[in-house]
Amino acid sequence: MGARPLLNRRLAGMGTTIFAEMSALATATGAINLGQGFPDTDGPQEVREAAVRALREGRGNQYPPGPGIPELRTAVAEHQQRFYGLTYDPDREVLVTAGATEAIAAALLALLEPGDEVIAFEPFYDSYAACIAMAGAVRVPLTLRQPAFRPDLDELRSLVTPRTRLLLINTPHNPTGTVLTPEELAAIAELAVEHDLLVITDEVYEHLVFAGAHHPLAALPGMRERTVAISSAGKTFSFTGWKVGWVTGSPELVAAVRTVKQYLTYVSAGPFQYAVAEALRLPDAYYADFRAELRRKRDLLATGLTEAGFRVFEPQGTYFITTDITPLGETDGIEFCRELPGRCGVVAIPNAVFYDNTEIGRSQVRFAFCKRESVLREAVERLHRR
Repeated sequence: MGARPLLNRRLAGMGTTIFAEMSALATATGAINLGQGFPDTDGPQEVREAAVRALREGRGNQYPPGPGIPELRTAVAEHQQRFYGLTYDPDREVLVTAGATEAIAAALLALLEPGDEVIAFEPFYDSYAACIAMAGAVRVPLTLRQPAFRPDLDELRSLVTPRTRLLLINTPHNPTGTVLTPEELAAIAELAVEHDLLVITDEVYEHLVFAGAHHPLAALPGMRERTVAISSAGKTFSFTGWKVGWVTGSPELVAAVRTVKQYLTYVSAGPFQYAVAEALRLPDAYYADFRAELRRKRDLLATGLTEAGFRVFEPQGTYFITTDITPLGETDGIEFCRELPGRCGVVAIPNAVFYDNTEIGRSQVRFAFCKRESVLREAVERLHRR
């Protein structure tokens, strides 16, 4: 096969993900896995029963419609109106995807040409880098720096060039937990309109905001027609394995994303789409109680990590707490996380893997708190024995 590498050179260095490596370590050592962001309990019983009912009634057992079942597309549109006052046509402006991950991939592959530049907050979720690379585009990081992890809006403006095509905005932000303020969003919107930029917003943690509130960028003047908004059921309803996500946007943007999506999975999660349609219509009390529960878990883990000697950056949203290990006499987060399961039986994720400039995040380590309280308490106890 010659000397040419088998893997597309655009994906060089993007082999096994850090999540797979750390989850394998958790299995091998019996460690508590606070690395990957999935809950260890299932979501609402009535939503599970809705999926079972759909299976038994033969709804979704064969290919669902390419854009998603009408019931779910309607429920997504109702959700956007209910929570944000945004009106979308379920037939032309909503697309169901195999989780937010596919939505991100399809949107980037659809909207980018080779050589286009994409500005994204760094540290960034690892699929961003891979999908930008697959599109042949160039990622341009806007670094969120500790301790506040706020975007430098003057720096953002300076990063825009004639080659900039798209802004990739994640709020609430994984891994830092930053939630963009209305003022920050307004400045980003102004910049996008001024330079005629497209925007993709990853909003999967929209209902997990503990300080302030989530404000969709698409609601701001001039943004609806240039914004592809992405969310999913996984984080909001604790069914990450169902992989049901969605895109909302103008008919032209959704049509572009759908063109790529149909050649990725085509369709997925048939019976689960019916269940998620019902989940999105749960009463306000569900969303409030879920947020309050996760806030308690955040506080439990944050307190425990602080007492164990970590420097803790309290997140405003998401499932995750970013820490700094320097006070522990450590400097290398990757080595620290590789050794931690054997040392005390806990798995975490090094933030350095989310940076282009790995030195900036070298001493940062991320912990997930979307676990049972008993598990978090045991993890804290183990970390104290570190």
